[in-house]
Amino acid sequence: MSTPEVKQSASGKVWNLRETDATVVADLARVQQVPEIVAKCLAGRGITMDTAQSFLHPTLREQFPDPSSFADMDKAVDLILQALEQKTKITVFADYDVDGATSSAQLRRWLRQMGSEAGLYVPDRLTEGYGPSAAAFQKIADTGTKLVITVDCGAVSVAAITAAKKIGLTVIVLDHHLMGQGVMPPADALVNPNREDDNSGCGYLAAAGLVFVLLAALNRKARESGCFKNKAEPNLLELLELAALGTVCDVASLQAFNRVLVAQGLKAMTNLHTPGLAAFAEITEIEPPFSTYHAGFVFGPRINAGGRIGKSDLGARLLASDDPAECLEIAAELDRLNIERKDIEKQVQDEAMQQVEDHLLDDAVLVVAGRGWHPGVIGIVAGRIKDKYNRPSIVIALGEDGIGHGSGRSISGVNLGDAFSAAVQAGVLQKGGGHAMAGGLTMDVEQLDPFRQFLLAEIGEQAKAAGQHKKLWIDAVAGLHGVGLDLAKNLSLAEPFGMGNPEPVLMFKDVFIGYSQELNGGHVRCTFETEIGDASVSAICFRASDRGLATILLEHSGAPVHVAGKLRVDRWKGREKVSFQIEDVAWAEENTEF
Repeated sequence: MSTPEVKQSASGKVWNLRETDATVVADLARVQQVPEIVAKCLAGRGITMDTAQSFLHPTLREQFPDPSSFADMDKAVDLILQALEQKTKITVFADYDVDGATSSAQLRRWLRQMGSEAGLYVPDRLTEGYGPSAAAFQKIADTGTKLVITVDCGAVSVAAITAAKKIGLTVIVLDHHLMGQGVMPPADALVNPNREDDNSGCGYLAAAGLVFVLLAALNRKARESGCFKNKAEPNLLELLELAALGTVCDVASLQAFNRVLVAQGLKAMTNLHTPGLAAFAEITEIEPPFSTYHAGFVFGPRINAGGRIGKSDLGARLLASDDPAECLEIAAELDRLNIERKDIEKQVQDEAMQQVEDHLLDDAVLVVAGRGWHPGVIGIVAGRIKDKYNRPSIVIALGEDGIGHGSGRSISGVNLGDAFSAAVQAGVLQKGGGHAMAGGLTMDVEQLDPFRQFLLAEIGEQAKAAGQHKKLWIDAVAGLHGVGLDLAKNLSLAEPFGMGNPEPVLMFKDVFIGYSQELNGGHVRCTFETEIGDASVSAICFRASDRGLATILLEHSGAPVHVAGKLRVDRWKGREKVSFQIEDVAWAEENTEF
């Protein structure tokens, strides 16, 4: 079969077929006993005969990092066990996103099994913003707390932790965010695989994964100290589903330990050890087996909804609760908030997109801002803008108090977290930081234009180079006659999919649109058929209007198209069927092959 190349798709992308070695593909298919198309997907990801077994069948035993290799990990363990022995009151301070909620829930559930009911503090996104503050620490101290453990935040909170120490608090920081050079809050223990002197090599971990490693270290030290002579040892496998959920929703790279954490965590999720997840499954009528799709698009948005537009601690409370009735009540509230969030998000997105179209199309980095925009949805909108224009995008909600809260999403090759940290150093942001692909900020409103100019100077050339060509990588070309449940299930052998291990994208060549219908929300449902109609596949394209794909899908011109997307198994009430999720489409006659 010839190698296809689409030079101009409906979304403006170039499609490239991943190159593979035919010998490697044949060997993988033979030894691993998978179809050739699956072997081709594996080979296209750099999987070899030497790595295939561990990739397809990852185990915790092989991949688990040595907890003591993390800077301050042993110190944190000793402080927590000492607090338990002395019956010191502990409070967990968590970020308001899924990573923060799952991290805090793991820790609080473990502490509960050890006989300590830890407190919880999640800052309000609107009134307090991200991370700890001196005021928050004072409120916590007023409850009688002596030990505060921050999760998914705190790594750069120098002033706040300095204030906490002055009022007598012991502070442990469990974080994974990038830290500026020389930045080191005066915490009693600061565990962060991204701190300058950490030698763990685990900088890819989300906070949820880091907390899981801490709990393993706690179990080990407690076991050595004889703590489990008269009490049961906490079963970490029951917390594995929470570590997996946080890792997926924080879009952490599914490499090394993250891959096995998510793979085994999703298997554990089948049993729904966490009553809060069981409540979500009941409300949304989904059933196992669960995948990264369920984690990232069913559980995740609902857990996030409280932090975005509701009460910030709802998600963390849900996941830590053992009361089924309370879990159902909170889950229902979060489900309602998620629906409300979608309406708010659409309004902000429409206004932000219009700013880009009217004023910013020539900018290599897109910075939009507006009054009245809800800070809880700006991260989602930033992602939508980034996807449409293939440029780093920052959305800032301007408050009446003269303060702006922003969230950004980047493209490969442009480190947005570093750029935000540099902006803080330059004095154009009050606070800022994050990861390579995402970040958050706080700023004075009058600094909006200086901030925009700073980013254009700091990363503008990188962004131009990185965004010059929008590419879609095709894993394999398939024929409609070969589409079925067997193929979809075989492709799922390479799960879990996510950052660092993208879901395979298949291409169907020269197919015809047999039926199409626009749905609410700008989605399009359709079927693709062969020219003589002897084979077909049902498909859906989410946000087709926003992505520029609706016109072709709804035109019914009778002309052949190339279509690229992901083949999945849809399960509903015990029934299974194949579904094709459209990533892109192109007119066949306007694109050449060679």
